Amino acid sequence: MADIAQYRETFIKYLEEKVVLTEPKNLYEPIVYILKLGGKRLRPVLTLMTAEIFGTPYKKALDAALAVEVFHNFSLVHDDIMDEAPLRRGKVTVHEKWDINTGILSGDTMLILAYQLFENYDGNIFKALAELFSKTAIQVCEGQQYDVDFETRNDVTIPEYLKMIEYKTAVLVGAAMKMGAIIAQTSDKDAEGIYDFGRYLGVAFQLQDDYLDAYGDPKTFGKQVGGDIIENKKTYLYLKALENSSEANTKKLMQLFSEKPVDTTEKVATVKTIFNEANVPETMKTAISEYTLKAFQVLETLNIGDKEKQMLKVFGEQLMNRTV
Repeated sequence: MADIAQYRETFIKYLEEKVVLTEPKNLYEPIVYILKLGGKRLRPVLTLMTAEIFGTPYKKALDAALAVEVFHNFSLVHDDIMDEAPLRRGKVTVHEKWDINTGILSGDTMLILAYQLFENYDGNIFKALAELFSKTAIQVCEGQQYDVDFETRNDVTIPEYLKMIEYKTAVLVGAAMKMGAIIAQTSDKDAEGIYDFGRYLGVAFQLQDDYLDAYGDPKTFGKQVGGDIIENKKTYLYLKALENSSEANTKKLMQLFSEKPVDTTEKVATVKTIFNEANVPETMKTAISEYTLKAFQVLETLNIGDKEKQMLKVFGEQLMNRTV
């Protein structure tokens, strides 16, 4: 089997071959820009790895892997517009570099391009990939709507939040892995199992992302640190702080998350102080570990070798301990 670095290297080379600037330039230049901006390439690597884990040459899964990455970046372009985000992977976002209309249209094109890539698979494999992709794409949109709705609600619960991040983030990680299993034509049981592994890992990944949004190093995180606080997003950190804070801090936190000041520096600092006093960073790390462990427990049900299980565990541990 290849290692993670080889999967990533092969995928990036394939992406650079396939994603080229064409006419009209103003439509495709933003697409080339966002797809070649870097990023972890987590989802396509998982698609390739899963295909090989289930006994199929991973290069057969390159088109599905590219479809997942194109779709993921489409969602980022539109999310950044909705969040009015200035940075993505440490660089200017598409709508800031061009304009909002360009971001919308180029994003729409990316969604269609992602679907097109499945046309390179035959018969039942094409049908299964397209059905999974459609279901996943709708769930991602539902998750995004929940995320938007939560900004103006003061009664968001932790189960509601976990459902939101499952839809917005985790289902695409699960789908990326299941696509590899579909291409390998593995059993339905193993395909569902690897989907659940990816889904649990995706929740842990998003919780880690939430943590890094508040506590990450601006030099390595690649996005605006404190962005969720600025946008009044009811993340796991916020909800746990409400649970574990004094009455005065709870009241202060709810007030801060109803405001959007021009100068956000003081708001971010005050919120993080409340988080710290409520021991939220440690609570967050525990939750990340719990979901990673759930993913590892699913591995024991899969009909794969110990070497392959260990490879997936190492990947999960790397995600849990990442700083970007």
